[in-house]
Amino acid sequence: MSSLPAIATVVGSGTMGPGIAATLARAGAEVRLYDISDDAIKNAEASYGIVKGVLETVGSPLVEGGSVSFGTDLDAALAGTGLIIEAVPERLELKQQVLAQLEERIGDDIIIATNTSGIPITTMAATMRVPGRLIGMHWSNPPHLIPMIEVIPGEQTDPALVDTLLDIVKSFDYFPVLEKEIPGFVENRVLYAILRECMALLEEGIVTPEGLDTCVKWGIGYKLSVVGPTRLLDMAGLDIYQSVSSYLNKELDVSTETPQFIKDKIAEGKLGFKSGAGMYEYGEGDVDAKRREIVTGLVAARKTLSSLPNV
Repeated sequence: MSSLPAIATVVGSGTMGPGIAATLARAGAEVRLYDISDDAIKNAEASYGIVKGVLETVGSPLVEGGSVSFGTDLDAALAGTGLIIEAVPERLELKQQVLAQLEERIGDDIIIATNTSGIPITTMAATMRVPGRLIGMHWSNPPHLIPMIEVIPGEQTDPALVDTLLDIVKSFDYFPVLEKEIPGFVENRVLYAILRECMALLEEGIVTPEGLDTCVKWGIGYKLSVVGPTRLLDMAGLDIYQSVSSYLNKELDVSTETPQFIKDKIAEGKLGFKSGAGMYEYGEGDVDAKRREIVTGLVAARKTLSSLPNV
């Protein structure tokens, strides 16, 4: 089995960078977290301190020798690295620009894994000198708490690299999911299918946001956290699925546009946590409190699920 390289580089500190870096460091890697500005690095260092504490609470396996350093010197971040994880914002031109900068500085055998959440790997690799070394490695947010990674090869990805990355992910006790290339990949396609129906139900006034969240959290979410959708079909019976889907599927939302009420909220500046209002209104201190509640819940859920057989 391929082990995690001794040195790994995370390019892009944003939302995911500190969590990815902390996870790899806890698994024993020397991680260099790079970004282009001092402010970004300062924010990443602050986030890393919080993330590191969360990982200690989770109690995931700790391999001695891991570390994280922060900097704006790309050459220094890449020196001796065996794995690069690109985690810059979701803009194709930017990602291709960054990939070109990386290839100017590394040998042809160095793996570049992109944390894109939906841009096709084949498209990203089209301008690369060595397209076979690019592969999708989509972490789920927050990356230090959700131990599942989608592995997506592009049309030109070296087949041997696929096995290597699968083994690397397993080496730090995460679950790799090998997928064929498709827009949005599997996790986001399923998530957005759920969200589309949820938004349609809200727009039609069928349920309140509070009621919808309760229904999904304690009905669908609770169940699916233990029993996956295909196992759930076996548990319920494929004949039952046929009976219900034969009349219900035609009733489900099939819109291809963002709901107007969501566009209206955005126009009003109601973007969610980042603006203090979204689907819910948040008073002073509410957002930070809610973030803490979510992290606490995810830690507890991960501990519980880790103690159960993978059904």
